[in-house]
Amino acid sequence: MTLGPLIIVSGPSGSGKSTLIGRMIARFSPRLRHSISATTRKARSGEEDGIHYHFWTPERFEQGIAAGEFLEYATVFGRHYYGTPKTEVESYREAGVGVILDIDVQGAAQIKHNCPSAFLIFLMTPEGEYAKRLRARGKDSEEDIIRRIAEARSELTRANEFDVRLLNDDLEQASDELNQMIDGLLNGRFPEKAS
Repeated sequence: MTLGPLIIVSGPSGSGKSTLIGRMIARFSPRLRHSISATTRKARSGEEDGIHYHFWTPERFEQGIAAGEFLEYATVFGRHYYGTPKTEVESYREAGVGVILDIDVQGAAQIKHNCPSAFLIFLMTPEGEYAKRLRARGKDSEEDIIRRIAEARSELTRANEFDVRLLNDDLEQASDELNQMIDGLLNGRFPEKAS
């Protein structure tokens, strides 16, 4: 039995991860699914439990950590847990379905350590775009935007840890490049890695 590929997409807030992953799921479903992360943060307006995230209490999350239920997990911005439950990944991969994870660089490093066959993609934009995109989303306070920009600078220093670095300065071009990578991975062809 051939396992479906495990594909990690990381990058700073505002790099376009959600948009591009949404396009990939629409194009490649049912051969590709988006893993739903668990988090201890509160749901934002319009978010639904089990669709956008699994919204867990800190106690439930810590029980999951103790029981070994996560492929990866981290504390983000020192406030909330985020993690990938194994139930979101393993049975699907065993059925030959590719699983794509939208996780931070800490989580990506854990996955690469625990699952060396995972393919890691780092998504980035020209630096000035991050603040512009974060403000345009209208989801974050100015304090959160400043913190996210500082986090983006830190994440960018780790881009070389990924198999591929993809610049999203043109959505259609980035989408085409990601399509080619995903198509290759779903068909057992690994894209050329970044040098």
